[in-house]
Amino acid sequence: MDIQLLRTFIEVSKTRHFGRAADNLYLTQSAVSFRIRQLETQLNTSLFIRQRNNVRLTDAGERLLPYAETMLQTWQRAQQDVSAMHHASAQLTLAASPMLWELDGVSAWVNRVCAAHGDWLIRTESTPAQLLARHLIEKRIDVGLTSELPKLEGLQSHHLGDYQLQLVSHIPGLTLDTSETLPLIYLDWGTRFSLEQSQIASLQRSPVLHTQSCQLALNYLLVHGGVAFLPSLAVHPYLDNGQLHLIDHGHMLTHPLYLTWLTNSDKGNLINELVSPSGQL
Repeated sequence: MDIQLLRTFIEVSKTRHFGRAADNLYLTQSAVSFRIRQLETQLNTSLFIRQRNNVRLTDAGERLLPYAETMLQTWQRAQQDVSAMHHASAQLTLAASPMLWELDGVSAWVNRVCAAHGDWLIRTESTPAQLLARHLIEKRIDVGLTSELPKLEGLQSHHLGDYQLQLVSHIPGLTLDTSETLPLIYLDWGTRFSLEQSQIASLQRSPVLHTQSCQLALNYLLVHGGVAFLPSLAVHPYLDNGQLHLIDHGHMLTHPLYLTWLTNSDKGNLINELVSPSGQL
């Protein structure tokens, strides 16, 4: 299947307008219409319901969309990998949950790795924590960054460092007991964190926001107020300027960060360089 047909299909599904899709793709509207007809002919089904100023996907189009997006992403990645072979001496794909990539210490570590290995192509991907082990086994990624090691044989790990979570609020001088009535903002740091928080009686209530984004939780807390466990590095500037305050003079949880990879990885030599000697946060 022509990848350009899928690219055109995705653009029309986004814009819901053949003319705007044509502008975004630097094509004529007739060329866009022709490509969509080609794709519909190949699949033997209609993909769009065409109404004046309102183009929407059919049921078949809705089914095709996630496959088309995956195929386009795979093709783009293949192009990048093939092109990179001419410019980089090695390639390594690192994956972590979006929340871990937001940690300041992790960003600084990635910068150090890139500086130490300037001839490498480092690719970072956001992968849900529950899919990390699977993606390692399928060799879709080379190294995973996690706070909870997968319980699977055939994986190696390296302790990269620790990060601290501090319980903070917009109101000064609170204790755990006096914070009970405040809205709870819950960052999903994983199973270990869930167990630890479940042991704090004053935090056993439904959250007003449940998220996997540090930045979203921080912004919500600053605007609306409440209480949340946030990374110490992220809240430090707001503690200094008085916008946020520690609860119980700094109720803190410490969590480890690990690198994990296949024991028989064909990139074992690269990974050994990655974890030693600069492999600490």
